[in-house]
Parts: sequence; C-alpha cells; structure tokens
Amino acid sequence: MSNSSSNMNQNGNVKNNDTLFTVDEIEESEFSKLLDRPRHLNMERQRSFDERSLGDLAIGFSPRLSTRVSSENFGRLSDNYDHSPSPGRKSDFNTPRSHTGFEQHPMVAEAWEALRRSLVYFRGQPVGTIAALDSTEENLNYDQVFVRDFVPSAFAFLMNGEPEIVKNFILKTLRLQSWEKKIDRFQLGEGVMPASFKVLHDPVRNTETLIADFGESAIGRVAPVDSGFWWIILLRAYTKSTGDSSLAELPECQKGMRLILSLCLSEGFDTFPTLLCADGCCMIDRRMGVYGYPIEIQALFFMALRCALLLLKQDHEGKDFVERITKRLHAMSYHMRTYFWIDLKQLNDIYRYKTEEYSHTALNKFNVIPDSLPEWIFDFMPTRGGYFIGNVSPARMDFRWFCLGNCIAILSALATPEQSTAIMDLIESRWEELVGEMPLKVCYPAIESHEWRIVTGCDPKNTRWSYHNGGSWPVLLWLLTAACIKTGRPQIARRALELAESRLLKDNWPEYYDGTLGRYIGKQARKFQTWSIAGYLVAKMMLEDPSHSGMVSLEEDKQMKPLMKRSHSWTC
Repeated sequence: MSNSSSNMNQNGNVKNNDTLFTVDEIEESEFSKLLDRPRHLNMERQRSFDERSLGDLAIGFSPRLSTRVSSENFGRLSDNYDHSPSPGRKSDFNTPRSHTGFEQHPMVAEAWEALRRSLVYFRGQPVGTIAALDSTEENLNYDQVFVRDFVPSAFAFLMNGEPEIVKNFILKTLRLQSWEKKIDRFQLGEGVMPASFKVLHDPVRNTETLIADFGESAIGRVAPVDSGFWWIILLRAYTKSTGDSSLAELPECQKGMRLILSLCLSEGFDTFPTLLCADGCCMIDRRMGVYGYPIEIQALFFMALRCALLLLKQDHEGKDFVERITKRLHAMSYHMRTYFWIDLKQLNDIYRYKTEEYSHTALNKFNVIPDSLPEWIFDFMPTRGGYFIGNVSPARMDFRWFCLGNCIAILSALATPEQSTAIMDLIESRWEELVGEMPLKVCYPAIESHEWRIVTGCDPKNTRWSYHNGGSWPVLLWLLTAACIKTGRPQIARRALELAESRLLKDNWPEYYDGTLGRYIGKQARKFQTWSIAGYLVAKMMLEDPSHSGMVSLEEDKQMKPLMKRSHSWTC
C-alpha cells in the first residue's frame, strides 16, 4: 500500500492540497437514473460471448444489445465534489445469502459484518470499501478506496447478488479517469485510472468531495498500471454476473476502455508484445526489482485485453481496437508461453546455454548468462511442475515465483491447460514454501543481504520474508481458489482455506503475515484489512458454488493453440 498525502481530514492528517485532484461528479438525482432498470441479456445456453473465439470477434461479431444509453443520461458535471468514507455507517444491504444447504462456517457472518463496516458512501450511495479499518494504527492512505483492493470486495457483493455497489464503483472511477492528471509539470495519459480515491466531507458547506490519487502521492510517484486492467476485468465480471450489458455499452464506458487500451497498445521502440513498466506499479507497489516486464502486469494485461474483446462494440472506433487487440493477444500468448515459462527441461536448457551469440539463429535469444541462475532454483524446481517466471528482458531473467501473476495466467487462459496443470503441480509439490502455515506467498523466495540492499534500496518494510518480499497474503486465497476450480483441483483450495480459517478471525484479519512459513502477523500489517476479509469470502463462496468462478475465469481460445510450439531460439 503506498503512502499518500491529502489535506486536513477527519483523522487529523495534514495533506498537501496542491497534489490532489478534486473531481466534479454526477449529481445524486442524475446518478440514480443509471441505477434503475438494468437491461438484461438473454442468457441462453448457446455459447456465451466469453466462449466465442478471437476469430469470431475479429470478423465482426459484436455481443451487444440494440439499446443505447445516451450520454445525457450518464449524468452532468457539477461544480462541487464530494466526500469521504463513512466506515461507521450501517449498510442497507441484507445479510449474506447462502446458495447451498450447507451450514455456514462461523467466520462467514463475522466476515460479512466486517466487510459491510468498510463500505464507503458518496452522496448516500455505496461506492467502494475502505482499505483497512484498523483504529490502532495511523490511517496514512488505508482510509481510501483502492481500485485493486476493491476487486475481491466487488466479487463478494456480485456473488451475493448485490451488484449496485459494483456499478457505483465502476461509474465513479470512470469519472475520475476523465479528470486532468498532473505530477509536477507533467501531464499523465488520459486513460490512466486512479490508484485510489477518498471521500471528504465539508461540514460547513455540507458537501462531499471525491479526491483521487493517480500516483502523484504514491511511494516513488508511480502511476498504477494495474488499475485500468482491474477496471476492465471488473466491468466484464459485472456484465457476466448480472446479464446486464447496458453498463458496458454506455458511450462513457466504451470510451474509458478505449483510453486504457490506447495507453497499452501504442506503438513504440519495444521489440516485445509485453508491456514495459516501472517498479512499484502494481500490487507490489514498492521497489522490489519488478521493473521491466513483470508477470503480474503481463497476465493482467492479457486478461484485460480478452475482457475488452467481449465488451467493445464493433462500431467505427471499436472495430479498430478489436483488430489491434486480436493481433496483440496472439503475439503475447506465444511470447509468454515460450519465453516466460520454466520447467525442469527448460531450466536444464538454460543451464547449458552458450552466450554472446549473434543472428536470428541464436539459441540464447536474450543472452542470458547461465552463471546468473540462482542456486535455489535447482532445488525448488520439481520433476513435475512449472510456472511463469517473474520477468524476462535482455540478459535478465527473474526466476522468482509470483502468485498473482501465475493465478491470473491460469484464469485468463494465458497458460495452456498443460501449463495450468503444471502450476498446480508445483503448488502441491512446494506447499511448505508457497503456502506454509498461512496462504499465500506473494513471491518466493525472499531476497536478502547484499541483494536486498541493492534491489530494494534497504527498504525497512520489505525485509526478508516480510510484506512484498516473501510475505504471506491471505487476499491471494480467492485467486488460488478460482485457479483450483478451473483446473479441477478444488482440494488444494480447501486445504489452503482450512489453514486461513484457523487463524484469520482470531488474528483480526491481518493484511499479511511474516516468516518463511507465514507464522507471524506482519510487523507493519494492518488489522481488519478489507481485502483479506473479502478474499476469504470469495474463496468460500466459490467452493460452495463453483459456478461463481465464471465471473473471473475465461476459457482457452482455440485459435491460439497452434502458437504453442517452442521457438527454435529456445531449443537446445
């Protein structure tokens, strides 16, 4: 979680108003019009539009209704903007709905109560969930609604039949995207989505104001690359869950997607289809050596592209994007499946590479020095199993395991069925290392000693086996569960869930755990961390009703299968 500044708020934190953005919003009466009368798709059991191939889309298929929502109905801008979270407010939502006849675990009711306490309201409408409700710690930016943090909360509400808050969140963040974004004298791209926002209340004027952080207050001043991808993924999940395509069909939502995609699909000097990023631009939002082409961003990018294909209209503007997306997906699937994938055979091939080769016939295409292979990888790699490594760029391969990227690779079908099975095999084979006593390691292994000083800049929060440096994050449980269901291995998720249930409630829902096994509550972990709570609920609901996983899981596109031959440049 990145530290940010704001102006004076109810917690007494003094913040610099010059670096924050106040965003004009839809007036309450106008905003309410969008929440009424959802248009439902006819969800027949033919092929859902998630199951149609890239080829279908590229030749002109458009999964949309003929109805339109005019931009006038989207709402008009007002001069005053509004305000802040109301963590103490009671939600008007009903108690959680059970979709099975099984008796609920006693943690479930506690988790739902904690999740509802975290709701943030704007002009009487719930628009998100606060990052954490730990009254024993300074708020910093944990009193804000983070885009990535809200995702598991959104899935929990969707699975419980409460889509209104998700719709509100999608529309509010969309309006924030349209605002001018500057850091010092530099203007950010129009499509950048905020990392977070908060609602401030002015008791004198009785107004509420939304204030967004686009990276100008973050550690290192890095814009959140993942926010836009999560927004598109969440829009598809809302459409899939409700059968209501009218939200995605709004001209403003269509434009929002195109703006995000324009940032990522623009041509430049890059020779790879993957997305070049700065360190700290995703869940790992501090310096951790994930600059370049981190697996988390590439997997999210791939999934967002696939979701956008399903949501974009094939009008004059949308058709061009569909063609560009289709080409990029083919290139990315080949590149990632070939160059980011490692298993025992591929490890042995790299170990035997020659260096300083030239021409298109080179075997060692990225000039990886075999002596740079870390010692731990040889013992870590099982006979059966494999994974997508953390990063690949010229003369550099980051062999660390990153949980989020590999789970999203499975769910987005970036991984082939064989690769998905291998990732599950790896998790089972290396349970102590990757799960331990509390799921799940955000990355493995931790970096330490001289490497830690160089890579993190002596970051006191990312010491070995803590926080993003090998810490254990309960929020990742929902992604693991969805991946397990997709690969037909729910027993792995149940085993991890039982571990979480033995401690999470007793420990007051920590943000993360420390230690090689995740035995200790993180030294700077917030309690009552909302995405720890929501991640547990989503995992629980998916195991009770596996059909819920369809909101976040995409089937493999058969059009991409022939591209799975390994490149000659990586064959020994």
